[in-house]
Amino acid sequence: MSLEIKIPEVGESITEVVIGSWLKSDGDYVEQDEIIAEIETDKATQEFPAEASGVLRIKANEGDTVAVGAVIAEIDTDAKAGGKSDAPKESTASTTTSSDDSEEGKKTGEIKEMHVSELGESITEVTLASWFKKDGDFVELDETIAEIESDKATFELPAEANGILRTVASEGDTLEIGALLCKIEVMEGKPSGTTSSTSQEKPAETSSVSVSGETTYATGHPSPAAAKILEEKGINAGDVKGSGIDGRITKEDAEKAQKPTQQAPKDTSKPAATSTSAAGARDERREKMTNLRKTISRRLVAVKNETAMLTTFNEVDMKPIMDLRKKYKDQFKEKYGVGLGFMSFFTKACCQALKEWPAVNAAIDGDEIVYHDYCDISIAVSTPRGLVVPVVRSAEAMDFQSIESEIIRLAVKARDGKLTIDEMTGGTFTITNGGVFGSMLSTPIINAPQSAILGMHNIVERPVVVNGEVQVRPIMYVALSYDHRTIDGRESVSFLVRVKELLEDPTRLMLGV
Repeated sequence: MSLEIKIPEVGESITEVVIGSWLKSDGDYVEQDEIIAEIETDKATQEFPAEASGVLRIKANEGDTVAVGAVIAEIDTDAKAGGKSDAPKESTASTTTSSDDSEEGKKTGEIKEMHVSELGESITEVTLASWFKKDGDFVELDETIAEIESDKATFELPAEANGILRTVASEGDTLEIGALLCKIEVMEGKPSGTTSSTSQEKPAETSSVSVSGETTYATGHPSPAAAKILEEKGINAGDVKGSGIDGRITKEDAEKAQKPTQQAPKDTSKPAATSTSAAGARDERREKMTNLRKTISRRLVAVKNETAMLTTFNEVDMKPIMDLRKKYKDQFKEKYGVGLGFMSFFTKACCQALKEWPAVNAAIDGDEIVYHDYCDISIAVSTPRGLVVPVVRSAEAMDFQSIESEIIRLAVKARDGKLTIDEMTGGTFTITNGGVFGSMLSTPIINAPQSAILGMHNIVERPVVVNGEVQVRPIMYVALSYDHRTIDGRESVSFLVRVKELLEDPTRLMLGV
């Protein structure tokens, strides 16, 4: 009997998929539930299992775009494995051994499968950033073998057993939670044969790359994702310096790499065209969006479409705070070991104002408005990977030193890509400082599901009237973007005026008046 294999429903909005790759060839014998192909949607890559045992007959080619419900293969269930039965039987035996894990524990010869684990409520897929070990390497329990990236953070992946690594996913692959990453052929001790062969291969591979005795097989070799980017750019891997483990060329290295300009000699024979082409170079490059950038894009568009967002503005005379900092910053640094910045003043002022105007600290949940009696302040931090927003918990109960220390700790972790999911989830109100980049005025976008965000800007000396006299003062424009569904105009304007009052008279922050 011939069984038709069709593309199943993979999501509400998905109507077609791309055949990423066939893991089995036409005419191969396959076992039921054995992975035979990978299909790609605009959101993720999924493994495609065989629905029955038999001989595979492929109907769609790699790279084809097919509609949901289309036939991509057939399986002849009456056909026998024949000469090809040995391989399937062995893999079946290995899989069976794996399923006995709970009864017999990890034994030599067992196959331990490693899947993408749950990383947080809102994370549905990750990207395999890099393998620290290659296929066939011996790995030890809890040894870091790979690094995976979500749209919020980067995580290290430890080995779940001792044994030989068999990679399934490739660097750069986007994987859903629960997807198979690799398999480990469990062994009790490090095999001497494997060690020697591996160590003998490394000099052979590295000799063509570098004469340095410190290089390894990875030196100068691009990861699969990096190799694809370099190929698209037309750049030779030998022209790129790797920053990864042992000098491996990572995806980031490939994205930053520029094609060497070698057109000057050709143009010298054409004097008239040389000046024109040199003056009018029109190079361009394409880079795949990271998960973080895609998530930022999706969330910002959703906020603009799903909230009644508008912005109110005011200005703050920063002279009182600047005078206070100038007077006490050295003593503060000496006592607490951290600098006295503007963020602690703004955080304290916002916490005080949020207590007085709780709607600004609220959020919509379905048909209900959730009011928070605490202030978890999200601080926007720019990193090489994109904008992240770690949270200072219970900021209303913290003093200036605690706030400054926590902001520094979170900012350093953010720039190193080491923030945890817990450190970025939650938050009841956000502060963003575009002034560090020179912004004079902006309308910041709300960090959903919060209802408001305060935007700080650069400090510029401007003429203002003080007690009937024109004086030059350091002025900062501040902006409050808010969701009009939750916050009325009176509340938003009054909140911003209260923040202005507290900042222009810092003693009020100390006294809470």
